[in-house]
Amino acid sequence: MGTRRLVILGKQGAGKGTQCELLVKRYGIAHISTGDMLRAAVAAGTELGRQAKAVMDAGDLVSDELILGIVAERFEEPDTAPGFLLDGFPRTEAQADGLFALLAPHTVDRAIDLDVADDVVTQRMLDRGRADDTPEAIARRLELYEAETAPLRKLFADRGVLVTVDGLGTPAQVHQRIVAAIEAAL
Repeated sequence: MGTRRLVILGKQGAGKGTQCELLVKRYGIAHISTGDMLRAAVAAGTELGRQAKAVMDAGDLVSDELILGIVAERFEEPDTAPGFLLDGFPRTEAQADGLFALLAPHTVDRAIDLDVADDVVTQRMLDRGRADDTPEAIARRLELYEAETAPLRKLFADRGVLVTVDGLGTPAQVHQRIVAAIEAAL
């Protein structure tokens, strides 16, 4: 089947978590989430983990350089040999550029943009009933997501690896669309 180097993009509530589980199982690849990577590096007490902990304990955002260092460490783990699915990374153009540099001479095989309308993800988030999921907070997060992700979509599209997949339907229907988009492109 070959190595699969995948990135998943999508708004909160688009169903990324469900699709990540299905894709990781289907392809036998590592699911790499930025939050998980940070927690693992901190727990392992690596130099980068100690740096990240100090930044997070101060309430600051971890820098692109630090995130890239942690991703580079994670790529050294043997479970990434058959491939990986990046979830929540890259978040910025600098992180995307760093990712391409880390992977060279290879690249990302596919960046999957899970497309779900704002009104649908808003309703999904309201339905799950978390205290911080107010309509105002959700609208703000969606605005931030669009501002941060639009440049990434263009960057991946310019490299010929972006596929946009309709995220409406059952998890199985959406999964079939994603797999078809991945397979058609490779």
